[in-house]
Amino acid sequence: QVQLVESGGGLVQAGGSLRLSCAASGRTFSSYAMGWFRQAPGKEREFVAGISWSGGNTYYADSVKGRFTISRDNAKNMVSLQMNSLKPEDTAVYYCAARRSSYYSIDGGKYDYWGQGTQVTVSS
Repeated sequence: QVQLVESGGGLVQAGGSLRLSCAASGRTFSSYAMGWFRQAPGKEREFVAGISWSGGNTYYADSVKGRFTISRDNAKNMVSLQMNSLKPEDTAVYYCAARRSSYYSIDGGKYDYWGQGTQVTVSS
């Protein structure tokens, strides 16, 4: 069982930055690939970024590539999402998710655990 708790969301102006964190419980965190997803009002949930169990492989949605960076610290059971050059279209609830696998997936249905989400609002 893994419990995930996101933090770091908030209101920021366009062009600004935020750093989201996801704290995971459990002794087997390093066995899980992790992903960040987001859901804007009236839209479907979408993949944002993924990272393998070791942190050696990462992948980003085209919409955030070059602006967002996913990282993890297995010693601290933590995964983070650094978001720079934020745009109003990045406004959404952001969720971290854990997949019982070495590698991430862009399909949210392949993740086993989800956090409660954190709101990110980018004003123009």
